[in-house]
Amino acid sequence: MSGAAEAPLRVVLDGTPLLGQRTGVGRYVENLLAALADLVGDEHLGLASGTGALAHGPGQAAASGSTTARPDSSGGAEPVAGGAGPTLAARAANGRAPGTARLAEPGRPLELAATAFTWRGLAGLAQALPPGVAPAARRAPARLLQDSWARGERLPVELFTGRADIVHATNFVLPPLRGARGVLTIHDLSYLLTPDAVSTVSARYTTLVPRGLRRAAAVITPSQAVADEAIAAYRLHPDLVTVTPLGVDGAWFDARTPSRDWLRAHGIPERYLLFVGTAEPRKNLTALLSALRGLHGSYRDIPPLLLVGPAGWGPALDTAGLPKGAVITAGYLDPADLRAVVAGAAALCFPSRYEGFGLPPLEALAAGTPVVAADIPAVREVTAPVVGQAVRLVPPADVDRLADALLDVIDHGYGGLAAGPNGPGGLAGPREAGRAHARTFTWRRTARLHAEVYRRAAQS
Repeated sequence: MSGAAEAPLRVVLDGTPLLGQRTGVGRYVENLLAALADLVGDEHLGLASGTGALAHGPGQAAASGSTTARPDSSGGAEPVAGGAGPTLAARAANGRAPGTARLAEPGRPLELAATAFTWRGLAGLAQALPPGVAPAARRAPARLLQDSWARGERLPVELFTGRADIVHATNFVLPPLRGARGVLTIHDLSYLLTPDAVSTVSARYTTLVPRGLRRAAAVITPSQAVADEAIAAYRLHPDLVTVTPLGVDGAWFDARTPSRDWLRAHGIPERYLLFVGTAEPRKNLTALLSALRGLHGSYRDIPPLLLVGPAGWGPALDTAGLPKGAVITAGYLDPADLRAVVAGAAALCFPSRYEGFGLPPLEALAAGTPVVAADIPAVREVTAPVVGQAVRLVPPADVDRLADALLDVIDHGYGGLAAGPNGPGGLAGPREAGRAHARTFTWRRTARLHAEVYRRAAQS
C-alpha cells in the first residue's frame, strides 16, 4: 500500500424527489441514499458486502465457488465470505450481522451530499436525509432553473451545491456543470414512447434529457429494457449506460395483513383487489375498469378494486356500469399502511401500458401477494423467473384476457396464475418462489452499482 490516502470523492445527488409525497422516484432516492450511506460506513471500516445474487444482471446468480448466500439487512441474499475474522466486532458495531462482512476492495472513498432545486421546500431537505448525507443546496425556483438549463449552459449546478466531483441527477434532469462529472438516471422513456400519457412536466424531458445526456459522463437506468430504449433513441454508446436494478426494502417481507378495525375505519372489506400507483393515463386504469365491468356483469361476489396512491392527473376515471362500492379510493398511504394493504390483497393489479422497472409487483411478491400485470418489457424482465407461478402477465390492451386472469386469481388464488399461457401449472410453493425472487433485489446491491458508476465517471 502507498502512503497518503486518496481525497474523498464528493458525490452530490439530487434529493428534490424526497420533498413532498414520495412516489416512485422519491422512493428510489430515499432508499439509494440510505444504502449509499450504509456502504460508505462499511468502506470506512474496511468492510464490504457482495452486490447480491443479481450483480450480473436480472435473474442471474453471481458466479462464485467460495461463498454462500445469507439474508442481508434489506431482505436480499448476499454472498458471505468465510472467515471474516477480526472484522466481526466492527461489523456488528456498524449495525448489521457480522457474518456478511468481507474485506473491502480498495476504492476512492465517497463523501455524500444531497441538493434540492426548490424555493419553498428547501427547509425540509436536511430532515429528509439519512445520517451520513449532508445537505448542499441554495434556495432557487425549480421552473426557472429548468428553463435556463433547457436553453443552454448558464447557471452551473455547483453554484447551488458548492464543490462537487460527481453530480448525480436522480430524476431525468442533469444541469450544466462547471467542473464536476455528471451522472444521469433515466427511469423510463414514457415522454417519448407514450407522449399521449404524460403530464406537461414530463413532456419537458424531451428537451431536458438530451441536453443532460450531452453533459453526462455516465447514464443509469433501472432495467435493461430502458437501457436498450435509451441507447436506440439517443444513439448512445452502450458503455455509457449501466443498469442498476432497484431494491425491495426488507420490511416488505414482514408485512402483515391489515387488522379488521383498520379496514373498517377506511371503508375497505376484507377481500379486495389492489392497484398501487399514481392515477395517470400510462397506468392503464381504463382497461382495468373495463375488465372489472365485464366481470361484475357476469359474476357475483367480485371483490372491489382498491386504488392506493396520489390523485395524479388526466381524465376522471369512468366507473359507469360498475356497482356501487366496486371501486374504493384510499389515496396516499404511509409506508406501513401501504405494506399492510398489499399483503392483504387478493391480487395486485399492475396493468400499465409502459413502465421503466416494475417495483410494485416485486414488493407484492415480497409481501406474499399474487400479481396480475401487463406483459411489457420491463415488467417481464423483473418477474420472468416466477411468471406462471406467482405472476400472471397479460397484454395491456387485451381487456378480455385481463378479465380472465383476474377471475382466475379471484377463484383460485396462486393456482389461477398458471391457468394462462405464461407458464405451466402445478408448480409447488408459488408464494415462496415469489418471495425468494423478490429477495434477490436489494438496495445494497443498487448502492454498490451506483458507487462503481461514480468512481468510473470520476476517472473518465
